[in-house]
Amino acid sequence: QVQLVESGGGLVQAGGSLRLSCVRSTRTFSTCAMGWFRQAPGKESEFVAALTWNNGNTAYAASVKGRFTISRDNAKNTVYLQMNSLKPEDTAVYYCAATTPFWTGSITTMGSFDSWGQGTQVTVSA
Repeated sequence: QVQLVESGGGLVQAGGSLRLSCVRSTRTFSTCAMGWFRQAPGKESEFVAALTWNNGNTAYAASVKGRFTISRDNAKNTVYLQMNSLKPEDTAVYYCAATTPFWTGSITTMGSFDSWGQGTQVTVSA
């Protein structure tokens, strides 16, 4: 069974940085778009960032643009989310997600992704 395993979450003060990592154990990693979503307590899940598999295009939620950067290392089957200038409102469980291979549709909607990790908690204190 294909797994996605996130790591790198934790507690950080406002203005600080964290880097999340997500490893996907599959030979098709390089052919899948990868994304990050988050869910804060009492709120619905929301899109954070995503990266295509074929042309390096990225997409970001307006709330994180300019502060977060998504990247991937296909040799390591890993996608990263570098989070800078963190704010208390970034506090959430962050989930890594992957599309099916050779996906060319939307990369900003949850329905586009068919594999999900268990999540990693990010807490930003004021």
